[in-house]
Amino acid sequence: MTEDIQARGEALVVAARAGDSKGARRGTDFFVFGKHIDEGIPFWEQAVAAGDAFSHYTLARYRKIRGDRSAADALYRAVADRLPDCAYGLGVLLKEDGDPEAAEWFRRGWENGRHLDCKIELGKLMAAEGRVAEASAFLMSDIQLGDIAVFGWSQLFDSVREAFDRAAAALDAAGDDEDGVAVVEALEALSEVDRHFADYPGLTTEADALYRRASVLSAQAAKRYAVFLTETGGEESWPPARDLLRRAYEDRCEEAGYLLGVGHEQRGELDDAERWYLLVAAWGKESPRWNLGFLYLRQGRYDEAERWFREIGEDNEVAAEQLARIAAIRAGDPVRPDEEDLSRLSGLRERAVAGDARASYEYAAILNDWRGANARYLLRWMEPAAAAGDAEAAYEVARLYAVLRGFPASDVWHRKAAEGGHPRACNHMGRFSEAHRDYQEAERWYVRAADGGAPVDLMLAGKLKAQRGAYAEAEPFLRRAWEKDAGAVHRTEAAGYYGLVLHRLGRSQEALEPLEVAVGRWEEDVSRRYDPDLRSRTVRPKKVLEEVKAALSA
Repeated sequence: MTEDIQARGEALVVAARAGDSKGARRGTDFFVFGKHIDEGIPFWEQAVAAGDAFSHYTLARYRKIRGDRSAADALYRAVADRLPDCAYGLGVLLKEDGDPEAAEWFRRGWENGRHLDCKIELGKLMAAEGRVAEASAFLMSDIQLGDIAVFGWSQLFDSVREAFDRAAAALDAAGDDEDGVAVVEALEALSEVDRHFADYPGLTTEADALYRRASVLSAQAAKRYAVFLTETGGEESWPPARDLLRRAYEDRCEEAGYLLGVGHEQRGELDDAERWYLLVAAWGKESPRWNLGFLYLRQGRYDEAERWFREIGEDNEVAAEQLARIAAIRAGDPVRPDEEDLSRLSGLRERAVAGDARASYEYAAILNDWRGANARYLLRWMEPAAAAGDAEAAYEVARLYAVLRGFPASDVWHRKAAEGGHPRACNHMGRFSEAHRDYQEAERWYVRAADGGAPVDLMLAGKLKAQRGAYAEAEPFLRRAWEKDAGAVHRTEAAGYYGLVLHRLGRSQEALEPLEVAVGRWEEDVSRRYDPDLRSRTVRPKKVLEEVKAALSA
């Protein structure tokens, strides 16, 4: 195989130097589809030096996947004017970095080569600026047979435009009638647009104007406007949102009071959170009772926590569990970190404000109990530690950006955390590489992830080694994965590959047990989780088991 790789690589370079673009592409396909990216890179570098455009494109893709975005930019840029695929790749790279130059390269890719993805990206950029009608009209212009991909995007942007128009018309009618209920109903049209704000931030300008109009006419609408502000704006949106919620509460919208409690708790303002929860709980609402119970529990105020969990009712399973936990703590059980974290907030914040990056991260980590719901607020507290090289902080920053759909920032921070040795970040990078069919890079990340000892990472590292035929290397990873977590879904996959590896290493008798386990649950635990392309790459434990039995019989 090594001789074949060398021969194919040399043929690729010869083709590139001779200007034979089809021959160079055939050579490239051998390396890409044969999963020999490491081996292909030096030959692509030589083909790039010879001026082959498709080698520029291929090498740029893998430079980007492997984290060298500046090298990818230079490679794409060198031939983007003559290869539309590179114009598209460069446009995507620039778009991810928030660079407005992206539009120019998408335009060139469309106008110079009718690259349909470039046209779609141009339409999406228009929509991101709030120009949805213009985006739809552009996508539907100059269409030809086979341009079917533009229709879905055009329909999406038309539906957004229609939702805005419907909301505006309904608000006009409701305002004329001074009907508060109709005002809130008018905003229902905007709920169809909410999920698009992250991808098309320009839509928030028109939405803001509609919410603002409605908020003057109805307390419920003011509450909805406050939620919109906190979900789409930065931390600077909290003061106006807070004022809207206060006004709505004064107009007897009790849910606004609950949301004020949540907003204050998410920001570590516990006294204010407690005050609002108590006010709303007095209205007989259950949600603030839960929040009060957990708020007091995490501050070590057990009598008060017990009171609210009892009010919820001992017949409630979760409330009963918390009451039992409080009783256990009183009897001497250790307090878990998550039950005392809130008591540390004040001191941590003081140290954070004074410039202690680790304290800043710990402060934010405690507040992240809300699972990223307050991601915009938390980022400014977490990023200093992440930037200083704290792998744990970098991983949490990556997850916050993922919540906010902030790409590629999430990938950049995942990579930083992975390079610092964070196992879950390494797993993320492995999956990222595998999604781009860079299996060699994926294997390296999974091996690093496996240093953390998680069975799923051990399985993934062993699996990729087994798939490339490195059975001796795969064996210790798969053995450890097989020996851990009996009953876990990933153990079935580990069993299939472990059985294969043992058989290939001449240990067929030992392969029987894991293969029989794999065969029994393969369809349920493994096959159903993979698309047809990935399923075609997985081991077939039933076939391997038949081989093992035949070998043992012989």
